[in-house]
Amino acid sequence: MVSLADIRAAEERIAPHIIHTLLVYSPTISAMTGASVYLKLETLQKAGSFKVRGATNKILVHQDECRKHGVIAASAGNHAQGVAVAAHAAGVPATIVMPEWASLSKQEATREYGAGVLIEGLTLEESITKAGQMARNGPLFIHPYDDEEVIAGQGTIGLEILADLPGTDMIIVPVGGGGLIAGIATAAKALRPDITIIGAQAAACPSAYEALRHVGPFQVTAGRTIADGIRVTQTGTVTLPIIRELVSGIELASEEEIAEAMLLLLERKHVIAEGAGAVPLAVLLNGSIPVKKGSTIVLVISGGNVDSPQLFRIIRQALMRQGRILHLTVHMDNRPGTLARLISLITQLKGNITNVQHNQNECGAGSQMIRVEIEIETRGKEHAAEIRKALTEKGYELMEW
Repeated sequence: MVSLADIRAAEERIAPHIIHTLLVYSPTISAMTGASVYLKLETLQKAGSFKVRGATNKILVHQDECRKHGVIAASAGNHAQGVAVAAHAAGVPATIVMPEWASLSKQEATREYGAGVLIEGLTLEESITKAGQMARNGPLFIHPYDDEEVIAGQGTIGLEILADLPGTDMIIVPVGGGGLIAGIATAAKALRPDITIIGAQAAACPSAYEALRHVGPFQVTAGRTIADGIRVTQTGTVTLPIIRELVSGIELASEEEIAEAMLLLLERKHVIAEGAGAVPLAVLLNGSIPVKKGSTIVLVISGGNVDSPQLFRIIRQALMRQGRILHLTVHMDNRPGTLARLISLITQLKGNITNVQHNQNECGAGSQMIRVEIEIETRGKEHAAEIRKALTEKGYELMEW
């Protein structure tokens, strides 16, 4: 089992090659929870996530072997980029096997960091199996989570947190295969036995959550999730015993809660977090975790590698759920000035019109009505309801998109 000594050795080994990332206080989240909440921003790490820590440690421990045969890994994105960056820094070739659902931008980023990419596998586990088979021909296999040297590298985050904030009472960590939380829990509990470590998972793929409810390994069927970085259907065989021993619990967040956590981080802290990185905030805010007033909580924001189109869709959908974007279809008389009066009324109600489309043909041939589709930015659900009420009272026939 990984020890504190292993993690301290990893810290010394990888220090010249990684970034000691920032730990920042969030007044907004603290006010929302009654605790003092800090963010450990692995979004600022090389390659945009914590993964470079474990990959660098693994390569440096076996650097002679790696120089001869290179390295191979399997990943949906962040581990791929972490291995690619670590291998490039060490001057060794790298090949990454990625599942078919891995995002195009993460595939391209991995190639740009200098690694070769092979797309194979419907699940991450299938990609890992393929990489393991290819490793028999010589290259060093770097497992994304189920490897003690990788776990030791990820555990350096725990050392950094307690060095920067010794009074930390709780650390909330995203969980996929379990390498990150196993490393952090090992370091943190060795230094502070009374500290609480909580895991956070997407409800669409609750592998560690279910594993703790059953005896032995447990495989789940993964649903679609914006937290694709932790979409792992079975917790690792090396990581699970550590989680059972040191982690107080695993909590789940819905897709909507994860999206709103991403939006909150972006708007209030200007932090771009991928879905997996926002899950700790999502479980903190959804009431899953009892919070002691005045306690000190650290959220590990594990990565920021989110596709721009996906980020746009997630933010837009979250804004719509919050009522901050209102879509209305209005049927009204096709007479001069009608549309101008509608726009004027919405403006008076302090709604910000972002898009207007109208077509009289959609109301039927010869109709004296026009159909107007309008998008409005609002302050939230109450403001949106106020706008709908005022338009209805003025006689407008409304339908929502």
